[in-house]
Amino acid sequence: MNELKKTPLHDLHLELGAKMVPFAGYDMPVQYPLGVKKEHEHTRAKCGLFDVSHMGQITVSGEQTALALETLMPVDILGLTEGAQRYGLFTSTEGGILDDLMIVNAGDHFYLVVNAACKEQDLAHLRVNLGDQQEIVYLEERALLALQGPQAKDVMARLCPEACALVFMQHQRFTLKEGDGLAGEEIWVSRSGYTGEDGFEISVAGHAAEAFARRLLAEPEVEAIGLGARDSLRLEAGLCLYGHDMDTQTTPVEASLIWAISKPRRFGGDRAAGFPGADLVLHQVDAKDHTRKRVGLVAEGKAPVREGALLVDADGNELGVVTSGGFGPSVGKPIAMGYVEREWESPGSRVFALVRGKHQPMVVTKMPFITPGYYRG
Repeated sequence: MNELKKTPLHDLHLELGAKMVPFAGYDMPVQYPLGVKKEHEHTRAKCGLFDVSHMGQITVSGEQTALALETLMPVDILGLTEGAQRYGLFTSTEGGILDDLMIVNAGDHFYLVVNAACKEQDLAHLRVNLGDQQEIVYLEERALLALQGPQAKDVMARLCPEACALVFMQHQRFTLKEGDGLAGEEIWVSRSGYTGEDGFEISVAGHAAEAFARRLLAEPEVEAIGLGARDSLRLEAGLCLYGHDMDTQTTPVEASLIWAISKPRRFGGDRAAGFPGADLVLHQVDAKDHTRKRVGLVAEGKAPVREGALLVDADGNELGVVTSGGFGPSVGKPIAMGYVEREWESPGSRVFALVRGKHQPMVVTKMPFITPGYYRG
């Protein structure tokens, strides 16, 4: 059995009393003494700090890097201006999703943040397909922290006020001026996150990560938040978890991610056909003949509906499956995401989840389940 990897904040998690669990090959905090529900509520009301250093940080640089990356994903990277960030997908030749990621135009290179469980295969994918023409660097020594919640801007204003000028999906690099030995450290900041709230994702050198995290936790608004609340927050925000809500057997269209296929990659011309699986994916966009769709679900009862629960109609005919589910503390009831046959995708459709042998009524609903707090200026 392989030994679990540790992030640069591992000792701090233990000091803070975190309950640690294996996740994507790392020893990660699932919750702190505050508890999952209160951590969730604190993030929605104030500000939470998440260790996401297990994610993969990669740079890609060379000649015509934007065009090269467009050969691997259905994203308009040529149109991504310097300092802008965009959500992207690596697709397979069969049209399935290999991973989802964030991509930043950092000027002389592109900066990618990929999922922890997929980062080794993503690196291999990049190197096999682009390695002859691009320099691909895995930033193993950098940590990644997420500061999330409506008061994240107030906290950031004290540490790096220039970052507060960013709006949702903008990225910039700053040099810290003071604070607990952090003066001179460069941080890479994007105004984004995985909770549905305003906030920042901050890449910092691994050697400075603990000091930086302690500086953030010293602010009165900030609490350390674990994977448990991270999951319930992203579920309420209607955000997919790779390997659960999408995978290699799921196309972007089935996953309700048509919006992530940039318009220049959809409508005619060479760029529209230039990503793996384009024939199938663009056919599904146009013909709408795919048979299933990711939807949001709200339970009428009180029992949480978990991943793997079958979805059926009133006569017990199987319609689909739940891929993420649990109690939504901010919604006040059980919620879920899952896949249903197309005729059941309309909001208001009533289906049933099989929970411990009983039919739990659920209603198809639009996502997100909460009103996002993203700062757009």
